Amino acid sequence: MMDNQLIANLSMLYTDRPMLERFSAAAEYGFSGVEIQFPYEWCAQELKGAADNAGVRVHLINVPAGDLLQGGKGLSCYDEQQDEFRKACALALEYGKTLSVEKINVLAGNVYDDSHREACLSCYIDNLRYAAELFLSEGIMLSFEAVNNLDMPGYLYSRFDEMLDIYHKVAHPNAGMQYDIYHMARMGEKIAQQIRYHGDKIAHIQFADCPGRGAPGSGDLPLGEYFQLIAASDYTGVVSAEYKTKGNEQSDYGWLVISE
Repeated sequence: MMDNQLIANLSMLYTDRPMLERFSAAAEYGFSGVEIQFPYEWCAQELKGAADNAGVRVHLINVPAGDLLQGGKGLSCYDEQQDEFRKACALALEYGKTLSVEKINVLAGNVYDDSHREACLSCYIDNLRYAAELFLSEGIMLSFEAVNNLDMPGYLYSRFDEMLDIYHKVAHPNAGMQYDIYHMARMGEKIAQQIRYHGDKIAHIQFADCPGRGAPGSGDLPLGEYFQLIAASDYTGVVSAEYKTKGNEQSDYGWLVISE
């Protein structure tokens, strides 16, 4: 097993069980912690109780993103959505405090008109600074991520160089990049090089195999090599399994036994 703690994304793993039962499932399979993409349909106190009972920590959640996943604008890239974005940050912070998370991620929005891209990017950067400062008050770090433009063709930014540029423009000590190995693989990025040289700028790492976004071993990625590079890099955080399951025990979770 890698040196970094391995955690499970409960929005994508163990989905055959109710959310409150997924914490104990993650613990049974050897995960030391969990993350939840959008926990807001459940009571924060109940989620906290389930995590405590299972002995796992909730490391990360996302700020509510409005209609982003349905192909809409989202909340973080448009000036007219700023009030809604700040309300979403406040809600995320309340959940983050209750769940004792380490990080809160802010997704960008969908931009289908290139003439709006620069204005949306500027708004997003301003909103990231706002959220980074807000979350700092509770000792929670902000993360932000590039999402590949094959799965989400309208998403504001998809490449690592764009994410790195946003990192430098935000320039806040409480903001770091969320590096998703699957998304970077879909974009043909130089994953090994980026982990090796930019680990100090990365706030959170997620992975799935590619193609298919399945469990390790279902695709072509040398995930074992990437895990070794992560352990040797300046990145010191957790590494989250965020992949699609097929409902087959061996194909979904057999890699956990192999990697121990």
